[in-house]
Amino acid sequence: MRLTFRNRAARWGWRVAWTLLYRPSPIVCHGWRRAILRLFGARVGRGAHPYPSCRIWAPWNLTLGDHSCLGDGVECYSVARIALGAHAIVSQRSHLCAATHDYEDPAFPLVARPIVIGAYAWVAAEAFVGPGVAVGEGAVVGARAVVVRDVPAWSVVAGNPARVVKWRSRANDEIPVPEPVLSS
Repeated sequence: MRLTFRNRAARWGWRVAWTLLYRPSPIVCHGWRRAILRLFGARVGRGAHPYPSCRIWAPWNLTLGDHSCLGDGVECYSVARIALGAHAIVSQRSHLCAATHDYEDPAFPLVARPIVIGAYAWVAAEAFVGPGVAVGEGAVVGARAVVVRDVPAWSVVAGNPARVVKWRSRANDEIPVPEPVLSS
């Protein structure tokens, strides 16, 4: 994958907007940040909570579902599409990395693969989610876990590399709406 001049220019424009308009906004101004992200091509649902210290590489490759959350200090390396489902939470200082390099090729070309975080899923603090990973609906990625393979729906994974440590149960047909509890 080669990054075009147009892509580099757009990222430069985004970086200026992030520095001057997005990052300095007060924490409570989620609507303001949603508007800025939409201006740069992100698909942002109602009530999404992108926090001001969240770093997004290319907002045009970002989809935030209704009431989803990108917490403080999240690194969103969106070389390929990164999509969060409704009510999905990515907690503080987590890293969503949608690109890698082909180490088999001496030129180390960039390889981009999309990331999908399912509805009602939670990526806990300081977790790493690698390229091409799908975190299933209602799944929980434990704090500081390293996820390099798909995470089954309604599972809890932890560790490096992340492994299923438990299954979540659904007491009834109503899906609970998690409250975003993040540092400020």
